Amino acid sequence: MTLVTHEIDAEGIVTLTLNDPDTRNAISDLPMIEALLDALDGANTDPASRVIILTGTGKAFSSGGNIKKMGAAGGLSDPLPARTRLGYRHGIQRLPMAMEAMEIPVIAAVNGPAIGAGCDLTCMCDIRVAGEAALFAESFVRLGIVPGDGGAWLLPRIVGFSKASEMALTGDTVDAQEALKIGLVSQVVADADLMETARSVARKIAAHPTHAVRMTRRLLRESCNQSLASVLELSAAFQALAHATADHEEAVQAFLSRRSPAFTGV
Repeated sequence: MTLVTHEIDAEGIVTLTLNDPDTRNAISDLPMIEALLDALDGANTDPASRVIILTGTGKAFSSGGNIKKMGAAGGLSDPLPARTRLGYRHGIQRLPMAMEAMEIPVIAAVNGPAIGAGCDLTCMCDIRVAGEAALFAESFVRLGIVPGDGGAWLLPRIVGFSKASEMALTGDTVDAQEALKIGLVSQVVADADLMETARSVARKIAAHPTHAVRMTRRLLRESCNQSLASVLELSAAFQALAHATADHEEAVQAFLSRRSPAFTGV
């Protein structure tokens, strides 16, 4: 079985689908982690790829950790704590690092429950669109563990420290409408309309010059960690590159001529 399916259309929109319905698309097992990392890297390095939509097979986006494999029997933990640490560092913690390093934007189309690490996976994405059936929970505390995949860094930057603390310390579930209210998602739509809505957002992104999109995504990411002065310096460097592209020249000429631009990605 292919754990992460990959499709790309003529507009450069890549759809990656977590495909392990037996575990409700758990992402803690190494084969799933490797499959998702490979899929992300493949899309990121493909010049034809402009934007990614990430979703899940079946009724769940991702159940997060595979609870059946937790404990000394296997999975993320090991009888020797030092090996558990290495298991996290060389396992699931590679996902937020890979997402951070992406150049093309990633849209999470949250089609159902996104629990624990599944919730954090949505937070690793740039944009989150939810179906009405979506549920979110930073539920690690309910299992007597902590967010081991970067959730304590990711969630407060999206919903603020107070709400992130409430979610992480209570483990309570947040429905789609509450997620919209707190800024965890940007849109909530009928479940039947979820993928088309995500594609509509993706098409708007894909219609713009590739280099400008990639550099804008990079600037937004860097702005979370750098000082204003550092981001301004990086912005000036990126702007110098953007001004030298043929797509920039085409955009200006199309605007002046009052016609639609024809971008070539150069």
